[in-house]
Amino acid sequence: MSDQLETPILIPTDRPDLFFEDNTVGRCKKEVWDSSDEEIDAILAEYGVPSPCEWGKAGSYIQTTVRHEVVANRRKNDIVFMPIGCTELHGSHLPSASDTLYVSQILEGVRRYTAKQGAACNLVLPPLNYGAHPYHHMGIPGTVVVRENITREFLIDVMLGLWNDGFRKQIMINNHGHLWMLESAIQQFQKRYHLPGIFRVIDWHRAVREFFRTKEKGGKFDTNFVHADESETSLGLLFHPDMVDMEYAVDTEGKSYLPDGHFDKSVDPFWRPSRWSEGEGHFAIELAATPEGVVGKATHGTAEKAKRPVAAILRYLTLLNDQILEAFPPGTVPPVEEVTLRTEAEMEPYLREPGSAGWKPVYQLPRIGQGSDL
Repeated sequence: MSDQLETPILIPTDRPDLFFEDNTVGRCKKEVWDSSDEEIDAILAEYGVPSPCEWGKAGSYIQTTVRHEVVANRRKNDIVFMPIGCTELHGSHLPSASDTLYVSQILEGVRRYTAKQGAACNLVLPPLNYGAHPYHHMGIPGTVVVRENITREFLIDVMLGLWNDGFRKQIMINNHGHLWMLESAIQQFQKRYHLPGIFRVIDWHRAVREFFRTKEKGGKFDTNFVHADESETSLGLLFHPDMVDMEYAVDTEGKSYLPDGHFDKSVDPFWRPSRWSEGEGHFAIELAATPEGVVGKATHGTAEKAKRPVAAILRYLTLLNDQILEAFPPGTVPPVEEVTLRTEAEMEPYLREPGSAGWKPVYQLPRIGQGSDL
C-alpha cells in the first residue's frame, strides 16, 4: 500500500499539541525541533548561512556560470530550484526585495551544501522579481503589481526554456502571497505541453510552519507570521542585516470586519477554515488599514528567532533534492506514459541531452494540450 493510503504514524514531541510523521520528512523536522541552539548554529554553518546574497557571484546561478560548467554540473544534478519573490513594500525598515532575498539566500545555502557533497543543485536568477499580488495590495507605494496572467505566462515560458535545457525537475521556492498563481502556472504548463518531469511549488515558510510557533506553543516568536512583521524582520536581520534599519520598524494591526477565526495567518498556524488568500472584502485593504506596509509587530524581530526555521527549510530542501535524485537520477524523468498523454517513442528525441546527437528542442514538439496561451 502506498504512503498516501496508509494512516501515518506520529512521533510525539515535548509539546502535547505537536507531532511529526514517522517518515523521512517528519524525522527530518523532528531532528531540527530537538536540536539545541548550538546545534542549530552548526547546521547553519554547514550551509554558510548567513552569507551575502550571491546574485552577482560567479558560479552561483545558471546565468552566472560559464556554459561548460553548467553542462557538467547538470550531468551530476539536473534539479533546478527557482527563487520566487516580488517587489513589495515591507515597511520603512526593510527592502522591497525582501521576499526575493529570503528565498534566494536560502537556496544559495542549499547550493553551497550540495556542492560540498559533490553534486550541487542548480539555481536560476529569480524569474519573478515583481510578482503577482492579491487585490488588497493594490495602491501601496513601493509595491509593483504585475497582472496575474502576464506573470503566469512569463513563468511558463521560463519553465519551458529550462526543460529544453535539460532541467526537467523544477522546484519553485516561494515567499510571496501569489501561491495560487504559481500552482496555476504548473497546471497550465502541463495541460499545454504534457512533458515528463517533476514540477513543484513550495511556500517555504508554510513547509516548516512548526518552527514559526509562538512562545506559548513552544516556539520563540511573540506573534504569528503575517507580513513584514516579527517573522520577516527576523529573517532580514539574519540574512541581510545591512538592509534592515530597526529605527524605522513599527507595530501595526490590520482591520477585519468579522470576528477572528475564519481566516488563517501566513503559515496556517490555527488550521482555520480558510487560508488568508481565500477571500477579499472581509478586511480593509492595506492602503486603508496598514499603509506602513507592515502587518504585525516588526519591532519584535531578532536574527536569533529566524535561525531554527531557516535550519529546518535548509534540511528539508536538501532531503527533497536527495530523494528526487534517488528516484530519478540525472538525465531521467518519471515514466512518459504514466505522467503525460504522450508516448515514450514520441518523446525519445526530446529527452536526449540538449545538443547531443539526435536531440530535438522541445519547441518542435507538436502541441496536444488544452492550456491557453492567453
